[in-house]
Amino acid sequence: DLSFVPLVRKGIVIKMRICAVGDYDSICGFAALGMDIFETTERDEIKKLIENSEARDYAVILITENAAKEAMDVIDKYKSQGLPAIIPIPSVTGSYDIGMSELKKAVEKAVGSSEMVFG
Repeated sequence: DLSFVPLVRKGIVIKMRICAVGDYDSICGFAALGMDIFETTERDEIKKLIENSEARDYAVILITENAAKEAMDVIDKYKSQGLPAIIPIPSVTGSYDIGMSELKKAVEKAVGSSEMVFG
């Protein structure tokens, strides 16, 4: 079952959930994997989902880049927290390179430069 991710808290393994957020055409395939899907690109709906993610046991939120760009201020507030991990993914209409940009920032923070990894 790909809709769960194991998380260890205080030595206990907990099954946390994964969901996908964005336009229907981009996220409907995740439903076949057993993930919850939320068809929205509206900032307020995305904010509610992220704020309630712990109560719903979501460890990972996959969000299309077009939805993410509508709610970057909300997403940015959660970057420093451990959960949920909010992962921007391309939509069927293309990519805004938000996911790659975030990955480069994370690598730079971890190793001091992304040049060795991304050239």
